[in-house]
Amino acid sequence: MTTAFPLHRYTYDDYLRLEEESSTRHEFLEGEIVAMAGGTPEHAALAMAVGRQLGNQLEATPCRVFSSDLRVRVVETGLATYPDVTVVCGPTERDPSSRSTVLNPAVVVEVTSDSSEHYDRGEKLAHYKKVATVRAIVIVSHRERRVDVYSRAAEGWQHASASDGSVAQIPPVSASIDIDRLYAAAEEPAG
Repeated sequence: MTTAFPLHRYTYDDYLRLEEESSTRHEFLEGEIVAMAGGTPEHAALAMAVGRQLGNQLEATPCRVFSSDLRVRVVETGLATYPDVTVVCGPTERDPSSRSTVLNPAVVVEVTSDSSEHYDRGEKLAHYKKVATVRAIVIVSHRERRVDVYSRAAEGWQHASASDGSVAQIPPVSASIDIDRLYAAAEEPAG
């Protein structure tokens, strides 16, 4: 079957040129460039609260915590994206095509949204699992007070969930996320 209008497939270099000139962030995969939607104030607050908790715990370690401004490339699948929070342990390994892109995240965090939840928990999770340096993937729910942690172990990927009154453990980097503190940080202040 042929289409009347063939789809244009972009190269990774095309994508990098667009990102340098654009004020909007985009994700790249399989020749497609997709604009990333802005988040809600609650989404932004959850991402910052995760970053703050992880940053405080990892401060005296060789791990650094980055905001969603850091682009991560999954060389194994070709995905280039901006996780809500990224942890890199040790020196950053930069993409030879783009010095502002890292190849070696140790932990990636995604805060879900109505438009991204299915992708974050499915295809995007599968992409992250293929990165050899990724030791944990954290998915923070926007619908309920729940954090899912996927940790790489000798026997494969392990999954654990944490909800109200508990703590989500991230064993590969000896860190955790206090669920009550996390969601309290995203609540609208009384006023």
